Amino acid sequence: MRARAAKALRRIVPGGRVARTLGLFAAGSALLGLAAGAFHAVIVFGGPLPAVWSFAEVRSSARSSDILLVDRNGEPIQEIRVDPKRRRLGWTALDAISPALAAAVLESEDRRFFFHGGVDARAVAGALWQRVTGRGRRGASTISMQVAGLVTSERARAGGPRTLGQKWRQMRLAWRLEAAWSKPQILEAYLNLASFRGELEGVTAASAVLFGKAPHGLDSAEAAVLAALLRAPGAGRGAVERRARALLGAPAGDEVRAAVARALERPPAFGPHIALAPHAARLLSPREPGAHAVVVTTLDADLQRAAAAALRRQLAAVRGEHVRDGAVLAVDNETGGVLAYVGGSGDLSSAPHVDGVQARRQAGSTLKPFLYGLALDRRVLTAATLLEDTPLDLAVAGGLYRPRNYDERFRGLVSVRTALASSLNVPAVRTLDLIGEEAAVEQLRRLGFAGLTESGEFYGPSMALGSADVSLWELVQGYRTLARGGVFGALRLEPGAPAGAERPVYSAGAAYVVSSILSDRESRSATFGLESPLGTRVWTAVKTGTSKEMRDTWCVGYSRRYTVGVWVGNFSGEPMRDVSGVTAAAPVWAELMAWLHREEPSPAPTPVGVRAVSVAFASAVEPARREWFLPGTEPGSGAPPAPGGQPRIVAPVSGTVIALDPDIPAERERLVFEAAHGRDGLRWVLDGVDLGPASQLAVWRPTRGRHALTLVDGDAREVDRVTFEVRGPAR
Repeated sequence: MRARAAKALRRIVPGGRVARTLGLFAAGSALLGLAAGAFHAVIVFGGPLPAVWSFAEVRSSARSSDILLVDRNGEPIQEIRVDPKRRRLGWTALDAISPALAAAVLESEDRRFFFHGGVDARAVAGALWQRVTGRGRRGASTISMQVAGLVTSERARAGGPRTLGQKWRQMRLAWRLEAAWSKPQILEAYLNLASFRGELEGVTAASAVLFGKAPHGLDSAEAAVLAALLRAPGAGRGAVERRARALLGAPAGDEVRAAVARALERPPAFGPHIALAPHAARLLSPREPGAHAVVVTTLDADLQRAAAAALRRQLAAVRGEHVRDGAVLAVDNETGGVLAYVGGSGDLSSAPHVDGVQARRQAGSTLKPFLYGLALDRRVLTAATLLEDTPLDLAVAGGLYRPRNYDERFRGLVSVRTALASSLNVPAVRTLDLIGEEAAVEQLRRLGFAGLTESGEFYGPSMALGSADVSLWELVQGYRTLARGGVFGALRLEPGAPAGAERPVYSAGAAYVVSSILSDRESRSATFGLESPLGTRVWTAVKTGTSKEMRDTWCVGYSRRYTVGVWVGNFSGEPMRDVSGVTAAAPVWAELMAWLHREEPSPAPTPVGVRAVSVAFASAVEPARREWFLPGTEPGSGAPPAPGGQPRIVAPVSGTVIALDPDIPAERERLVFEAAHGRDGLRWVLDGVDLGPASQLAVWRPTRGRHALTLVDGDAREVDRVTFEVRGPAR
């Protein structure tokens, strides 16, 4: 027993005190046995006791009030508080706690800790004598008694000391604890469970918050201060300094004074000490305190810092244009792991708690590549197909929709390559008309755009120009699909998270053609010029977007290995001034792409599922070039695909309300039915009545009421359907 005590003491008590303590142990061991026997003889009296947990159960059930996020390399990147009532960090083993603290606590709280069986008979006798003689109250609780109360929830009554009955119950619990636990285990539990000051519980939280250290780094003065706080957690500076000096002696006065000043003069910071990825932490942290206080993420701390710094610099540069907010998301194309997640601009932001990565905003032109990719796969377009960039009027429920290009210019006939690379609006609307609004919405849903819950008719032709609300997360996920040859896979923030089922959304050929267009500096020069932030020293494919009234600017692009997306705008929804995706968001994107490829090149992807053919355009609309085609669509393989699309009803637009004019004779009022992309065999059916072939305009005399007009094929299958209402005076 002596050898075991010596071994334990050498672990937790400075060497100078070990010999003296062992001498006392030899003299008192016999008395200890007699005292313990006497006390144990009466342990059965006093009623049943609560169960005492094992040491392993107590340690494993310890709950941290904070969650620590670490990056893929183990570097801490974010602390987040999940228990607002107390501050308790991870459990620290006794051999990882400064020996100076263990010695100071034993000196202050329980000098005969190793020589009693849970209750210090001498201290109890002294406390009883003072109480009987009226000389005041004196504490007699040992460390074992305090731990017994902590692990069995046997707390003292609020507002006063324990009664004699409660003391007796605590003693019995301490004896039971001593029979089940070792002395080092009891001391370790005490240091990890006791309250030090205010909300601080446990040595890990106390040393981190008060001194900015891990428990093993505490010096003797800091240890004395913590030991003094255990005795009186709410004591003032003077009382704490006196108690700490008494533990160390007069020569340590200066060191103690400095330690007290560090711990108590400045209030502890309630915010996280490490705050590099607050929005990602909010997604990953549990709602309640848990045993697992460390969450491993896919993030890269260096890239996270670089992304946050690049965003702040750019926002500072354009702040005069009424710009305050932004977000950045960067992912690894192969794994889907998120490498950088910057949800906001911190103190520059108008709403720092809003997560700009998950918030949905108008997409601008960032959806165009997905529409063109679908048109390529459906063989209704090729990269060399000519589309009209001319004024266009489309009938919609609210009237006429007239798309315009960003620069208010029209370029006449342009190829699909030029239209997409230069982000021309009218050709994009024509492309949406070819594939159909409903087909476009379904394709976007397959790409993970979960916010598109309405029908294609709801979004209308303006969807091609970004009227749908999307998030930066969804956009990066979609562009990563193009980077991976058309194969969709979900993004993830944790390396062990389920990857989910992957699915092909585009053919490898269509994905390659779209990537080729988005990487073509010459073809985008019609709008962006040859020199812009979109041109990088490595191969990249990129697209910008600007929403209506300059409320949102986007830049999303990818290399072979990485996909990066940037949003810049205002969380309040206020419009910006004189900015666009290429001037506000693209500089951040370009800086991060350069950072990611600072040590490795980014080669162009290998052509898969495509054929290269030389093409020449009639009337020299565009210079001759070699172009990529999906097999079967290249010149010479048959008639090249001409713009065509899904038959649909152009007029009236679904939801239209038509008012009869009482000044026009009824026999002269007519409503025209018009179909787009009609073909032989299609017929008009109004309210179940066949009106004839749809290969030409149908003229109908309107009647009051609600009506349903359908376009059916030769087998009477519905191709398109609209509803409208006619109002007016009875005829």
